[in-house]
Amino acid sequence: QVQLVESGGGLVQAGGSLRLSCSASGRIFSINAMGWYRQARGKQRELVAVITSSSSANYADNVKGRFTVSRDNSKNTVYLQMNSLKPEDTAVYYCNAEIEVLGGYGMDYWGKGTLVTVSS
Repeated sequence: QVQLVESGGGLVQAGGSLRLSCSASGRIFSINAMGWYRQARGKQRELVAVITSSSSANYADNVKGRFTVSRDNSKNTVYLQMNSLKPEDTAVYYCNAEIEVLGGYGMDYWGKGTLVTVSS
């Protein structure tokens, strides 16, 4: 019923920038919080940033000041601007959204992930 599709990953040198996008589609009634998680090889998935429907944002300590999360509610899209990238930012980045579907109830949805690789 609902799909989240990420884009914008790729290979970048340390110190560079990337912008990730995630668009939600389907039988959507409303979207509450949207966010980004990441999972590096051999590690657990961790929260990167989350933004509420009123655009209040929170960040993991290790990305504060470097990453910025934003959203366009008219497009059901969340963005993650990543600056000053470090090799330790290398991971698969997943989009997450709390979505209430038409005629249904709210639940968490996940994208399939987009790989970000930062070379030193």
